[in-house]
Amino acid sequence: MNIADIFLNYYQYFLRGTRTTIVVSLVTVFLGSILGCFVALLRLSRFRPLSGFARLYITVIRGTPLLVQLYIVYYQLHFIHYPEGTFLGVELARIMPPILALSINSAAYVAEVIRAGIQAVDAGQTEAALSCGMTQGQAMRYIVMPQAIKNILPAIGNEFITMVKETSIIQYLGISDLMYNNGIVVTATYNPLPCYYISAMFYLALNVILGKGLNIFEMRLKRSER
Repeated sequence: MNIADIFLNYYQYFLRGTRTTIVVSLVTVFLGSILGCFVALLRLSRFRPLSGFARLYITVIRGTPLLVQLYIVYYQLHFIHYPEGTFLGVELARIMPPILALSINSAAYVAEVIRAGIQAVDAGQTEAALSCGMTQGQAMRYIVMPQAIKNILPAIGNEFITMVKETSIIQYLGISDLMYNNGIVVTATYNPLPCYYISAMFYLALNVILGKGLNIFEMRLKRSER
């Protein structure tokens, strides 16, 4: 079977896997961004135990393989009762362990991006806010963070695009993502190379669409600043 025949006969498998990949990526980036913001604030804390913990977290997560983290979360945290039901046709109990592992991993990278964005805001902005009677927390929330977010959005967008590709690792847990379904088609057709070409085109299409969407969003932000 050639690539066209495989696609026409098995396209539903690729579409089903793509749906799971998108859901896992969306939820992971959302949770990873929230956790990453929290870790970044700890990293910038003047309280040494908190900043030390954040530094250790970032070092360990960035310095160990994602696959190892995935297996540790899946086997070590098996006692967690994950929510039942489905989200966009995907079983939550099945995808929550890999989402948790990917979110923990993503948070370490997002934390450094957010920290750099916060530190890029001129210190005079904080000093001006404090001189106006704001607390440190209010200055961070209303003055620093809005400016930092605009600076880090491209990097967060790149993390989203990267996460779409990194979700392929969840196939090792038997999660029916794009690469897992690709394996099903390979087994059915005994013709692996065309199947991988099709999967690569799906990943490429997703990332091109995401990239265009992020570019449009950034352009609108720049217009709003004028």
